[in-house]
Amino acid sequence: MAWSSGKDSAYALHRARLDDQVEITGLLTTVTDAYNRVSMHGVREEILDLQAKRVGLPLTKVRIPAPCPNEIYERAMADALELHRENGVTGVIFGDLFLEDLRQWRESRLAEVGMTGIFPLWTSNTPDLAREMIDSGMEATIACLDPRVMPLEFAGAAFDHTLLAALPQGVDPCGENGEFHTVVTNGPMFSNKINTQAGETVEREGFVFTDILLA
Repeated sequence: MAWSSGKDSAYALHRARLDDQVEITGLLTTVTDAYNRVSMHGVREEILDLQAKRVGLPLTKVRIPAPCPNEIYERAMADALELHRENGVTGVIFGDLFLEDLRQWRESRLAEVGMTGIFPLWTSNTPDLAREMIDSGMEATIACLDPRVMPLEFAGAAFDHTLLAALPQGVDPCGENGEFHTVVTNGPMFSNKINTQAGETVEREGFVFTDILLA
């Protein structure tokens, strides 16, 4: 399972667990070494570790530098995937929704190591999916947003029905175009809740990050 620490990968895991044709062996996450945080989402490694415990799966961390040239990222991922393939893993689950070019890129990289992609949420209607996630009991917080399309007031906000109603026009309810990223702290894929609180909000490299801390 390609685990981003956010809502889409978490819900994809939940969906995949309902499929008796899929056996999930573990989570795979890229971590930026300079910050000890989940890449792009900016989620602390200690929260990532707790997420893995709550879903009951072993976690593989692919550590990358910052900045990370694409060729270094692809090599690090290929090395990690090859190890899993040697242990019998045949595919990787992703939480992608509708970005066709991203899916094609993932599938071409996987083919190079003899694997296939599994996309449990693919072509889901995102307004309906967002509501389904929330109604399932999922709890998530916005950890990163793009200030070009999302007001700063949404930094650190809960991903809930109130948020969905307040999203600016043109923002995908699931943030599939990179408008925002979340950290999941509860839901049907977890054994129990992770208690967190919002810390400092900072702007870095054109994005706004809210430091989500253990409570």
